Amino acid sequence: MKLIVALIQPYKLEDVKKALVEGGITKMTVSPAQGCGQQAGFTEEYRGTITEVNLHKKVRLDIAVNDEFVQPTVDAIIKASRTGKIGDGKIWVTNLEQCIRIRTGETGSVAIG
Repeated sequence: MKLIVALIQPYKLEDVKKALVEGGITKMTVSPAQGCGQQAGFTEEYRGTITEVNLHKKVRLDIAVNDEFVQPTVDAIIKASRTGKIGDGKIWVTNLEQCIRIRTGETGSVAIG
């Protein structure tokens, strides 16, 4: 079992969800995030005050998958979110030690589905 965490551009969320569903991945958690990486920051003026903005809006996807779905999930996210520009995002794949379905008490790969 693996946990895939992806940070993507907000405007790419619908494309990524569609690509994941087409690949048979329908379970995910989506939450707003802020961060910066290679794209660094910029300055903007708001009501006469110059402000440095160094955290950009992103969307975070958390997807728990069984081992056979890792590569299809990663491929779908990359295909749907890549623009070729700085700020496209990142994907982390980590081992998932345990998963428990609260409703039934099922554990392990059965709980992921």
